[in-house]
Amino acid sequence: MSLRRFILKRFLAIIPILFGVSVITFALVHYTPGDPVQQMVGLNPDMTEAERQAIRRRYGLHRPAYEQYFHWMANVLQGDFGRVYSSGRDVGTIVLMRLPETIALGIFGWVFALGIAIPTGIYAAVKKDQLGDTVSRFLALSGISIPNFWLGLMLILFFALILDLWPVLPPSRQPLHSPEMLWYLILPGVTVGTASAAAIMRVMRTSMAEEMNKDYVTAARAKGLPERKVVLKHVLRNSLISVVTLAALLTAGIVSGSIVVEVVFNWPGLGREFIDALTQNEIDLIMAITLVTGIAIIIANLVADIMYAVLDPRIRYD
Repeated sequence: MSLRRFILKRFLAIIPILFGVSVITFALVHYTPGDPVQQMVGLNPDMTEAERQAIRRRYGLHRPAYEQYFHWMANVLQGDFGRVYSSGRDVGTIVLMRLPETIALGIFGWVFALGIAIPTGIYAAVKKDQLGDTVSRFLALSGISIPNFWLGLMLILFFALILDLWPVLPPSRQPLHSPEMLWYLILPGVTVGTASAAAIMRVMRTSMAEEMNKDYVTAARAKGLPERKVVLKHVLRNSLISVVTLAALLTAGIVSGSIVVEVVFNWPGLGREFIDALTQNEIDLIMAITLVTGIAIIIANLVADIMYAVLDPRIRYD
């Protein structure tokens, strides 16, 4: 099977995966305690039961759960993701408005994670069992253990309140690509990428340490190649395969971590909308954000599979 056919096959596999995700998510949301109509009319105790039932019929909430799901799916296939019950806003518009902020936060998190993990992992492998290796392993263990919400609060306390280097809240009425917004994104990017950086660094260090003991490295050194060239050209390329695998798996952690981080830093992305949707039991909004998240994770794993063939031409998709 060629790489092109493999990619096409993976794209076709997205359909049943997303269908399964949507069914499970819809069932969990539907059978979770809470009534969206009750939350909408909770501040109006004078509303009659007939008026409540009229609201249910307006949004189709009087139907059985399976009918609600198939009605929602039929609308999604036509490009209609529904509306928010409490405000009447279009769900698709909300997702499109919030998606760039979430993508920007994810990119900052990945840039930080890879920018820290790969050089640190190389250094730890080259300096194996020395002081630098010990320090890097300690920092990696700390990065994995620290909860991202606590780390975010500590970064705000130290860099925003004590040192006054960052604003506490994101700049208002500023475009996403403005220097003020990009500067503010550094702290939440560090927060969401710390755990991934620690995990990738440990895998990078272990993989490189194993590769450096193999025969081809000994042969390269015997030929008189400089150590820098041996490490960066030969050992690093083979070690990156394990890193790519882990990086794809950690995409889910970046996405889920950004939900909490967006709340801590008051970042106007999909994560904060998702928390609000869960609180108000907004089924259509929850479903739309879940689908977007699922697509992002699937694409990340597809990119990882493609990177395998780029890093190691011996890999074939047979």
